[in-house]
Amino acid sequence: MLQPAPLDTVMRTLANPTRRAVFERIIDAREISVAELTEGSGVTQSAISQHLGSLKRAGLVVDRAQGRNVFYRADPKGLAPLADWMGHYGVFWRKRLADLRTLLKEIDP
Repeated sequence: MLQPAPLDTVMRTLANPTRRAVFERIIDAREISVAELTEGSGVTQSAISQHLGSLKRAGLVVDRAQGRNVFYRADPKGLAPLADWMGHYGVFWRKRLADLRTLLKEIDP
């Protein structure tokens, strides 16, 4: 079976709103345990663990075991495929916005 491209994996992983919220909490906390992620989330610890597994497989988080606790932190390298893809379109929009700016100056000098 074909492995999904890294960009596809990152986008598919972050498409889930709960998983995206978990990822954002990890980013905000710098490092956080599964128990801390579960507190106040309205999601079971089992579900949080499944979401963390998806985030880890996508390369978006790394974990560190300390005794019986596992701590997660975001891995900035995991967002590289998404940043590269968006960068490509940034060039596209910069050119068009520059053209629009020129046109607007011609219309209203």
